[in-house]
Amino acid sequence: MNSSTLVQKVWNFCNTLRDDGVGYGDYLEQLTYLLFLKLAHEYAQDPYNRDTHIPKGYDWASLTSRVGEPLEAHYLSTLHKLGEQSGMLGAIFFNAQNKIQDPAKLSRLVQMIDAENWISLEADAKGDLYEGLLQKNAEDTKSGAGQYFTPRAIIQAMVACLRPQPLKTIADPACGTGGFFLVANEWLSGTGKWLDDNAVWLGRDLPKLNPKQKRFLRDETFVGNEIVPNTRRLCLMNLFLHNIGELDGQPAIDRSDALISEPKRKVDYVLANPPFGKKSSMTITNDAGEEDKGSLTYERQDFWETTSNKQLNFLQHIVSMLKVDGKAAVVLPDNVLFEGGAGEKIRRKLLETCDVHTILRLPTGIFYAQGVKANVVFFDNARKDGRVHTKGIWFYDLRTNKHFTLKTRQLKLDDLRDFVTCYNAADRQVRKATDRFKFFSYEELIARDKASLDVFWLKDDSLDNLDDLPSPDVLQQEIIEHLEVALAVFRDVAASLPSFPQKDAA
Repeated sequence: MNSSTLVQKVWNFCNTLRDDGVGYGDYLEQLTYLLFLKLAHEYAQDPYNRDTHIPKGYDWASLTSRVGEPLEAHYLSTLHKLGEQSGMLGAIFFNAQNKIQDPAKLSRLVQMIDAENWISLEADAKGDLYEGLLQKNAEDTKSGAGQYFTPRAIIQAMVACLRPQPLKTIADPACGTGGFFLVANEWLSGTGKWLDDNAVWLGRDLPKLNPKQKRFLRDETFVGNEIVPNTRRLCLMNLFLHNIGELDGQPAIDRSDALISEPKRKVDYVLANPPFGKKSSMTITNDAGEEDKGSLTYERQDFWETTSNKQLNFLQHIVSMLKVDGKAAVVLPDNVLFEGGAGEKIRRKLLETCDVHTILRLPTGIFYAQGVKANVVFFDNARKDGRVHTKGIWFYDLRTNKHFTLKTRQLKLDDLRDFVTCYNAADRQVRKATDRFKFFSYEELIARDKASLDVFWLKDDSLDNLDDLPSPDVLQQEIIEHLEVALAVFRDVAASLPSFPQKDAA
């Protein structure tokens, strides 16, 4: 069976399960467990003969020898047993549960996976299949998985500007399902259709990797954190299917909150889109013993300021992760550019100690989380001498007079072509201003109210030209996004107000 036929077969079965109420996310989980076991089984055979560390009696053969209810019962036992193991095995099966309640359909899924030789399938085919399911899961608004997705075109442009080099480490402290790692892997290995289709203007000039560089790329390049167990599981499997990591190795993604403590190691690059919002993703217990998923303040000696704002904390954490010559490209919401209090202090410190050289103002309508206004901030780490490092920032406005939606007008890499060209990664010291690309000196920026980096200069043409308005669906989406931004601001204000005890009724 060729890869396209197999992909369609897997999709069709997913649709069958959806009729039983099994969503893309639950299907992805079960596919992850079974695919991992089947791949481990194949690696244990000739000519590989690898020790996969899977306990006897809980391997792939133990599933294929059963059907119906005996299979369901043994499958549950297998998930529990493998979740107790160490390394990649325990990470994939951590807290694993069976979400397919129909034993007959579980048997069909096992048989479908058993019928194929997955090792012989090209990495692109396996990876595309899995990423396609991740994409569908993100599009399912009820699943909430869209929060982990950064538009692929944005990631590709960020990687093309950062230009990671072989034998260097790349980190993402909130890596979701691993999108940044996959694109960086494609850049370094020279794979990926996006590189072939845009080779001229992307300017990638890396030679083919030698054996040492290939091993480093597979086993040591990527370092990440993901606090949500199921998302971490999907990330690990996504990377593994793209030849990142080893079946019997240690997971590259920690199941932990990156903000809790100082980084264990310094890295060369950080590519990230930290979660938006001011609330903690951790459930904490208050003094009354009640669970409270509220704001969490991180007390860190290496942080410039103490705040409960997650994006500001992630920004400080990313600075602390970088080596002296480290580089970062980070997606951050607008509030990080203009917020007062701790936000202003952190911005001023960032400008004083790091080389913040480029900010890409992103358009609305490109994220699954509606109402998001975001930017990509590019900066290099502080110099050892501690002197003012930011000489000025180049801003690229991809927002004004730009209209995108997730369905009818998706953001493509070609929409970022002018930005990547203006960025001029080959020599950042040689840049030319355009209508959308403009330079502001350090002195200009630091003198602005609250040292705000919320800079714009282009005129919104739609305000003057009523005959050139965006399509109705785009207008509708923009209205929704503006209202949701306003609601989010009101909620933040309400959450920050002190609470007063109510007086007893007379």
